[in-house]
Amino acid sequence: MEQRVYELIDSYRDAYTETLQRWIRIPSIRGKAEAGAPFGREIRNMLDTAMADAREMGFEVRDFDGYACDVTLGDAVEKIAVLGHLDVVPVGDGWTKPPFEALIENGRMYGRGTNDDKGPALASLFAMKAIREAGIPLKKGIRLILGCDEEEGWEDMAYYGAHEKIPDVGFSPDASFPLINTEKGMLCLELRAPEAKDGLKILELSTGDRINVIPGECRALVEGGADIAEKVSAYAEKTGLPYTAEVTGKGVWITATGIPGHSAYPEGKRNAIGMMLLLLKALGAEGPVAVLADAVGTEHDGKSLGCACRDDVSEELTCNMGILKLENGSWYGTLDMRCPVTADQKKLKEAAAASLKGFDVNAAVQKPPHHVPAEGELVTSLLAAYEEETGLEGKPMSTGGGTYAKVLKQGVAFGALFPDEEDLAHQADEYEDIDRLMLAMKIYANALIRLAGE
Repeated sequence: MEQRVYELIDSYRDAYTETLQRWIRIPSIRGKAEAGAPFGREIRNMLDTAMADAREMGFEVRDFDGYACDVTLGDAVEKIAVLGHLDVVPVGDGWTKPPFEALIENGRMYGRGTNDDKGPALASLFAMKAIREAGIPLKKGIRLILGCDEEEGWEDMAYYGAHEKIPDVGFSPDASFPLINTEKGMLCLELRAPEAKDGLKILELSTGDRINVIPGECRALVEGGADIAEKVSAYAEKTGLPYTAEVTGKGVWITATGIPGHSAYPEGKRNAIGMMLLLLKALGAEGPVAVLADAVGTEHDGKSLGCACRDDVSEELTCNMGILKLENGSWYGTLDMRCPVTADQKKLKEAAAASLKGFDVNAAVQKPPHHVPAEGELVTSLLAAYEEETGLEGKPMSTGGGTYAKVLKQGVAFGALFPDEEDLAHQADEYEDIDRLMLAMKIYANALIRLAGE
C-alpha cells in the first residue's frame, strides 16, 4: 500500500477518536417507531450523525428513509460493498464503566458499540477517506452501507435491497480477523405454554431483552418462606453456582447469576435462565418449567433438545435461551440456534417441538447459512491485506454469529477483532483498543485498494 495512505491514516487518529466518541454517546438501541425513524428516535439520531460526518468528509451520502444510508466513493457501475451497522444491543447488567460516555482509559475506549459495530464501521469510513485523499485510482466504486437493524430483524437490509441494488462482492467489518467465510444458519424459535397448575407456585419471572444475548441474571419470585430460602442455599452449595434468596412479604425472590455474552459464542459463558430453570425444577416446579429444565437447562449444544449436530465446515450447533417471561398466566421464551451449514432447519424445529411437550413452537427467524470458497479472489485478497499489515498468517474461519455478509452473493466478515483480543460484544464493559482500530483502518484501506483499485 502506498506510503501516502499510511501517512493519512496516522493523521486521522485524533479525528477518528473524537468522531467515535460522539457516535458512542448516542444510545442507538431500537425504540418505538416514529415518522422517518422506523427504529426509534435514538437510531435516527445516530443515522443523521453518521451521514453528516460522511458528508463533511466530502462523500456522496443517501438516506433510505431512516432504515439505512450509503456512502459512495467513485462512479464506476461495479462496486465493492462494505456493510456495517449503527444500532446496538441494550446495555444489560454488570457494567463498571459508563456505557454511553466513550470513556478512554489506557488506550481503550469503553462503551456499547465500540466493538459491535460503530468502531469498525467508522474505521471503514476513514479508510475510504484515506483512499480518496491519497488519490488512489479506482476501477470499481466502493459503497459503505450503514444499517440500523442488524441486532434484530434486518428490516434495514430488506428495505435497502428493495430500493437499491446491493453489490455482489464485499465484506462486513462486524466480526473477527483474519476473516470469516462461513456463517452458520440461524433458527430462532418462540415458545409459548400455559403455566402449570400444580407444583411450586412461580409468581414472577421476566428475564432477557434480546434473543441473541446470553442473560447474566435471572430473578424469580416464588411462593414460600424460609424453607424455600434454605433449599436455595443448599442447592447453591451442592452445585457450586451463585444463587441467592431473599424472603419478603410477597414470597421469596431468587436470583441466579450467570456469565453473559453473545448467544453465538456460548463457550465459557453461563446462562442465568438455564440456571434458574434447573433450580426451580429442583424446588418442585412442574409443567413448562420442568420441560425446559430437562430439554434446555444450561446446555448450549442442543443435545437434550434433540438438536445436537455438527459438520466439518462450521462445527457444532449452538443453542441459547435469551428470553423467558411469565405473563398473564402464560410462559413465553426464545431459543436462538446457530446451525451448521449442512443442518436441516425444518428437522431441527421438529425435533425441538417434540422435546418441548406442552409448548407451541414457532420459527420467529430463519436465516440460511452462508459460505464463500476460500480459494476465491475475495478471500485471498482480504487475507493478503491482513497479512501485509499485521505480519501474521491469515486463515479463514467459521462462526455462529450472523453478519450482513449474508446479504452479499460473495461476502465475508472481516475484522475488526484481532485473534488475541477479548470479545466483549453484547457484554458488560465492551471496549476497543484505539491502536487496534487504527490498525484495522489500515487493513481496510489495503483490502479496498486490492479489490477496487486499478
